[in-house]
Amino acid sequence: MRRSRKRSTLANRAIAASAALVLGGGGLLAANVYASAGEGWSGWSREQRPQTKAATSVNLSTIDCPEVANGLPESIPDQARGEVDLELARIDNRITDAYQRLAQSQQQMREDPRFADNVILTPLKDERLASIKRIATAIQRFGQRPDGMESLATCTLRTAPGQDQGGDQGQGGDQGQGQGQGQGQGQAGNGPVASDFVDIRTVAPNVRVPRQQRGASRGSFTSSCGRNENRKFNSDNVIVAPGVSNGAHHMHDYVGNQANDAFADNRTLARGRTTCRNQGDRSTYYWPVLRVQNGQDEQDADQDGGGKDQNVGQIQTPAQVTMNFVGSPVSRVTAMPRFLRIITGDAKAFTNGDANANASWSCTGFENRVQLKDKYPLCPQGSKVVRTFKFQSCWDGRNADSANHRTHVAFADGSGRCPRGFRAIPQLVQRIVYDVPPQANFAVDSFPEQLHKPITDHGDFINVFDSRLMARMVDCINTGRRCA
Repeated sequence: MRRSRKRSTLANRAIAASAALVLGGGGLLAANVYASAGEGWSGWSREQRPQTKAATSVNLSTIDCPEVANGLPESIPDQARGEVDLELARIDNRITDAYQRLAQSQQQMREDPRFADNVILTPLKDERLASIKRIATAIQRFGQRPDGMESLATCTLRTAPGQDQGGDQGQGGDQGQGQGQGQGQGQAGNGPVASDFVDIRTVAPNVRVPRQQRGASRGSFTSSCGRNENRKFNSDNVIVAPGVSNGAHHMHDYVGNQANDAFADNRTLARGRTTCRNQGDRSTYYWPVLRVQNGQDEQDADQDGGGKDQNVGQIQTPAQVTMNFVGSPVSRVTAMPRFLRIITGDAKAFTNGDANANASWSCTGFENRVQLKDKYPLCPQGSKVVRTFKFQSCWDGRNADSANHRTHVAFADGSGRCPRGFRAIPQLVQRIVYDVPPQANFAVDSFPEQLHKPITDHGDFINVFDSRLMARMVDCINTGRRCA
């Protein structure tokens, strides 16, 4: 039986009220805590970010909750996975609804310092605690009950020190070309803001590449799967929230496998059509859509994942999408297991911190010198915006997935070596190019409480190469050839 959930009535009507309150409250929900323009990767951590529990300041910007998935044991019994995934998705839904409540309650918070605790944070804690207990019970039925997860129930309100209270964050000052348009904040109601952007020409070079050593696998394999010209979108996430409609609360672009939605399983994906030129690649590649907030509505303006989740503006079809699989600078690579799932980046990095943030931003002509993680680039005339995802290139040799969808794979260290117990696999390097105006009015879709920050960008991949094509990929990479 398919599991699905509908958003609450409150969440369904929150977008208009939220935008009005944000703009009327001095840009309350459009705050940012990043470094000044030009600093690039600011490297803040969860411990460095100021927080407060009571609504005592109009600087409060969003809701910050510990990531429950990070408290799960490394191994979850297969019989419990469905219930665990469902409860994790419910937890995300409750955070989103609480954020919408926050957006609607600015006046009450000013009048009553206890309002946020009583009406938003305490009910949210109780709901999260109930889900956490159900998760622990589901695991206990088939294994050992996890300890300590209850400590992850409490959420706080994030502060944004130094925010401009004049409500003009969208004006852009002198940070880059065209930023005076100021359309970003006004359209989305919760971001982006001017300080999320930086003129790429002002950023110091920061790219470092490991030196290839003896024994390196120097080849590459390219899979050509199109640019999502057929506009396949949905707001599901079959890796993190299988069986749950709108599990991502933001729209994804899909290339490759066309059977991907919340209810797809391995058998569904194995039979799915693919947009890839080589039909031996039925893998699914997906990432949050990029929108230009130009005052024009997209077809999803009244849908989950779109306007109902505060993702507004026109979805941009990439000008170019490239999927390259490359080798290790220190060793040969081994084949990926079929149905291996990898997530790179963190959709909640604005509140989680930068530990898993990985996607990067640049401009054509600058990619070999500058990569940004916490800023959107403003590119000079004639240059295009580039998103790059370098996926984890080390695999534990056993598991196609893990409880938090991360620990079965890992990144190589600075020299290119995998952690002990992991083996090198072909690394997916995904490059997405957009032809957007050099204005501060574009952003990736995000969970509403993540405020469309660039640091929340992320990519998802499920390997559905057939064994013959995967063997060819590995051979090409290990023998130093360039294949497609």
